[in-house]
Amino acid sequence: MRVNRAMTWLAAPLLAALALPAGGNMAHAQSTTAATPGISEERLDRLRAELQRYVDDGRIAGAVMQVRQNGRSVFSEAVGWRDKEAGDRMRPDSIFRIASQTKALTSVSIMMLLEEGRLLLDDPVGKFLPEWQNTTVAVPDAAGGYTIAPAERPITIRDLLTHTAGLSYGGGPAEQAWRDAGFAGWYFADRTEPVAAAVARMGSLPMAAQPGTKFVYGYNTDVLGVIVETVSGMSLQAFFDERLTGPLGMKDTFFYLPADKADRLAVVYEADGRAVRRAPDADAGTGGHYHGQGHYLQGPRIAYSGGAGLLSTAADYSRFLEMMRRGGELDGRRYLSRKSVDLMTANHLGSVEYDPGMSFGLGFSVRTDLGAAGELGSEGEFGWGGAYHSQYWVDPAEGLTIVYLTQLIPAGDIDDHGKVRALVYQAIE
Repeated sequence: MRVNRAMTWLAAPLLAALALPAGGNMAHAQSTTAATPGISEERLDRLRAELQRYVDDGRIAGAVMQVRQNGRSVFSEAVGWRDKEAGDRMRPDSIFRIASQTKALTSVSIMMLLEEGRLLLDDPVGKFLPEWQNTTVAVPDAAGGYTIAPAERPITIRDLLTHTAGLSYGGGPAEQAWRDAGFAGWYFADRTEPVAAAVARMGSLPMAAQPGTKFVYGYNTDVLGVIVETVSGMSLQAFFDERLTGPLGMKDTFFYLPADKADRLAVVYEADGRAVRRAPDADAGTGGHYHGQGHYLQGPRIAYSGGAGLLSTAADYSRFLEMMRRGGELDGRRYLSRKSVDLMTANHLGSVEYDPGMSFGLGFSVRTDLGAAGELGSEGEFGWGGAYHSQYWVDPAEGLTIVYLTQLIPAGDIDDHGKVRALVYQAIE
């Protein structure tokens, strides 16, 4: 699955002791691999070796990866360093900024409210957020500027879920107007303005395309998060705690990190040629206004970004994905109807242009044509990634859930996502 769009704008108990390899200069992976019908333990060793190679070659500081098949952990690996400069090794329970992987939980929350009869996918956003009742669009002109035209129809909840609302991350013909309003790849963690107030201001700015006409990756899911808050009467953190992360046992998933977990937060690095360097600290921007280290620890803790705000672990996120793979149920508790999951993972773009062999559903990219996509995988798999170079996908045909977490922004020309995908699928017997 390609998650380059996300990257451009921003993108179970584990056993065994950590040990340094020969030479002692690099943390060896903490891992478990359990053979199961359909997966070769021997061939999964290739995946383990490749992850370690990226660390040894200095392309990443560290990473955690978890693969499950039919609910069973078949591969768990923690490689390299949580904090390279401090000599602190990566652990299976290390906590990562998962950025746009937050979108999946917010999208599921919207579907929960749909199942309760509290909204419809074709409801106008303005029904819940008055500032969005009459939106406009920036239309490029021959002089290199733009004119402002009324939207041809109201933006709907479905438009937001499919990223066809025309709502960017501050780009498009009216980029300067968005920047002047304080919106440019903004992930909210450092802000004292609640997301609801920011979203209200967005409603008056010109969009980058007419609703329903183009895939435009942007603040769509932040708007959805505010709709969740408006309809439920709860903060997004409280809704997640009560309806998703709490019941699922995602004990290390938060918008802001509790102080007693600070020593588990992975450090952010950025590509520097074919090496990595530590990203700037909280008071400096990197990678297009993404903040480096500190806001999730020491920020104002006010803005809950439904599009990009969560912290999590591989184990936690794997539980969420396993619930989705099982059609909305896990451990005897139902979170969504199986038919809602079917709808979320169907092709909703129709003729709207997107990556070859891929489409987009309600919160996830979806693989529709294996040959056109040109990568190992299965038709019907769904997933996405995060700006800090994390990636996940679910392959119902093979019973797989895959979570790959690292903290690298910008990522440069590293090819680990393609290698990880290939080495997962080559192990299938």
